[in-house]
Amino acid sequence: MAEELRALEASGYFSNGGPIVRDFERRAVAQLFGGEGLALAVSNATLGLLLAIREAKAGRSGRYALVPAFTFAATAHAAIWAGLTPILVDSDPHDWAASAEAIEAQLARHGDEVAVVVPYDTFGTGIDLGYYEALSERHNVGVVIDAAASLGSLDCAGRGFGTGSRLTCIFSMHATKTFATAEGGLIYSADPDRIQILRRMQNFGFGAPRTATQEGINAKLPELLGLMARAKLSEIDAVAEHRAALDRAYREQLGDTVTFQRGNARRQVAQFMPMLLPAGTDRAAVMASLAEQGIGSGHYFSPHIGQQPYFREACITGPTPVADDLSARMLSLPVTDRMSESDVATICDALHAALRKPRIVVPSAPEPILNTVLVGGGPAGIAFLISASKKGKLRELGAGLALVERGDCLGAGELPGYAITSDSTAETFLSAVKDNPEPGIAALIDHPAAREIAAYIGKLGVPLHRTGPFLEAMGQRVGAVVTEAGGQMLTGHEVIDSRRSATGLWHTRIRNRATGAERELLSENIVIATGGYQSASDIAAAPVAGTPLGELVGERLMLCDDMLRTGGMDRLRTRIAGKRAPRIAIIGASTSAIASAVLLLKSDIAFGAESLSLLHREDLRPWYPSAEAAREDGFTAFGPDDICSLSGFVYRLAGFRLEARELVLRMLRIGGRTPDPRVRLQQLSGPDPETSRILAEADVVVAALGYRPHALPLLDAEGQRIALSAHAPGRPRLADQLCRVTDAEGQPIPGAYGIGLAAGFVPEGRLGGERSFKGKANGLWQWQNDVGQLIVDQLLGQSVSLAA
Repeated sequence: MAEELRALEASGYFSNGGPIVRDFERRAVAQLFGGEGLALAVSNATLGLLLAIREAKAGRSGRYALVPAFTFAATAHAAIWAGLTPILVDSDPHDWAASAEAIEAQLARHGDEVAVVVPYDTFGTGIDLGYYEALSERHNVGVVIDAAASLGSLDCAGRGFGTGSRLTCIFSMHATKTFATAEGGLIYSADPDRIQILRRMQNFGFGAPRTATQEGINAKLPELLGLMARAKLSEIDAVAEHRAALDRAYREQLGDTVTFQRGNARRQVAQFMPMLLPAGTDRAAVMASLAEQGIGSGHYFSPHIGQQPYFREACITGPTPVADDLSARMLSLPVTDRMSESDVATICDALHAALRKPRIVVPSAPEPILNTVLVGGGPAGIAFLISASKKGKLRELGAGLALVERGDCLGAGELPGYAITSDSTAETFLSAVKDNPEPGIAALIDHPAAREIAAYIGKLGVPLHRTGPFLEAMGQRVGAVVTEAGGQMLTGHEVIDSRRSATGLWHTRIRNRATGAERELLSENIVIATGGYQSASDIAAAPVAGTPLGELVGERLMLCDDMLRTGGMDRLRTRIAGKRAPRIAIIGASTSAIASAVLLLKSDIAFGAESLSLLHREDLRPWYPSAEAAREDGFTAFGPDDICSLSGFVYRLAGFRLEARELVLRMLRIGGRTPDPRVRLQQLSGPDPETSRILAEADVVVAALGYRPHALPLLDAEGQRIALSAHAPGRPRLADQLCRVTDAEGQPIPGAYGIGLAAGFVPEGRLGGERSFKGKANGLWQWQNDVGQLIVDQLLGQSVSLAA
């Protein structure tokens, strides 16, 4: 190389895409990618990732990048520098790459809000690029492959990893990699136009001599490093084969002792030898034992990026149990160009000896007696804990609390799966964290997800599909505080039943949904925050115009919950396909009923005059901030019993708010507003020919007749199921005015509480509300404040009273 260095110096050409770098790019394509596609050398792989992500997100409105939690920091940093917020996804337990199931779940949840997916080809395992090409087409999402450790690896067909793929693959040539220079990266794609765009981007965006025609940065590889890369190219095949032999030797000698990554590649270029130690192994002790014998070891990636302070703040994270396990058990042993298979044998002997050293085994402690088992970690469950945090009681409560949640994430539940706008303001969502006494929760006000909610301040609610990241971030922070206080966050678990023993303790059986393993939690109290559901049988039996609704409309019946969810409008369109002038009837006077009407009116369905009928029994009542404001607006249909004594609001509980309120005001012609000509109101009052005609002519009848509580099985001391008030027909309540779960006789069950959708709590006394209200009060603000605190006080042994 000495002559080449002298020639380089004599040429005076040291950078700016010089002849050595361009020659290396051509040779790399020919040797590593079968002559197919183009390559671009860059100053380092991190900048290569940044450029590729910026290029992939062009023309897309999304703000998120899906990034595996189990990867190096550069992957997430590049997405952040490219202007996206990473959503961290869990790993596949076999090849340790991003879980396809986790990726699909996030795409289903966030849709076109995801601009780019950045999978990592973990340790050169050879992920399926065909899957990601299809994913890109199916979801119209950009895909950038972080192939940092894969340059020189061969895919399952024996071709260089990435060959023929029109995706962008970024390889590292850092000194620590198998294709080691000193620093540098290589971008490859079979799409020549993409490489040409990236070439301009890496050179200040110059599309003409010293003229920027697009965004750009300086990411050029110097000629000196290009010379080193070209030299490495001549030996990479021999290096890769040697390292592959060391890989096989490790697997042969340790296969019964540790867990190895499942390789998908025909030849995986080992940078080091990653493996998982047996569960419960003291990794630090093993590494210390190896170090005593002069054997270096590491643990890549531990901590993974979801466990690192900066990324916990900058990314959206949820439970990543597989990545957590990989990170906790990972051990990386040496693989170098100068090692021999006998060196591998020496290292394996040393590892076997380290693992045979006696370990102290601590017997499992019996289950402690908890203060509370909280069933449900969705919006109501987390709001209940937020209420405790607002009073500075979260750690006291959390010390004796176990939260059981079926899903993998806390906070959001099913809420982001609805296609409507919230009936809570953006300010209400943010009030949960703003100035919260818990610093970690208060810091969420500056989280990217909170900024997304803040964009809707002053508007008519927040699109529910945009609330997920904020609610999940809040759930994670609340869960972290509870865990720090000594509590348990049992995501991925479901409650089978809960039995109250003769001693007054609740014995709650839970099941791990992944493994099927069962255990029992003992607690003094149980709080049910499991939400509600619409009962098809109850709704079909509900009398309308003197006849059960199911008999009147048959298969034309559609539950509003089904229509309001993501994809619900597509299901409705299927029902009315071929109808030139569709007619739809909505039955109900709830928020869900008006939300259904708003969703239909905002759709592309061509409704004619009065083709959308809203059939309601109760009067439609708009909310007002005061009686004076109502009168000034021309609304006078209220009396003293309709005004909240605490806030002065008119119809504080019964009144429609935000988008629903705007439609109601129009339809009631309040203040001279003009009704929407597509809508007609029909008040129900017993058998009525006009109601019967509307229902007979409707192509679809949307039933918005309320929700029933999800009441988990509660058993008595003999194991017999306790009949609850929630089991009654119609729209029963789960809890009384102190949020205590009640039995079929209306008597409170000691130590059992309920909160959330369909729980049936109605504020009164010092909690405010209008005396005329007869329904169920559901509201995020109430759960996060007075209602939640009512339960917290009882759990912590404080007397409570609703007296004003």
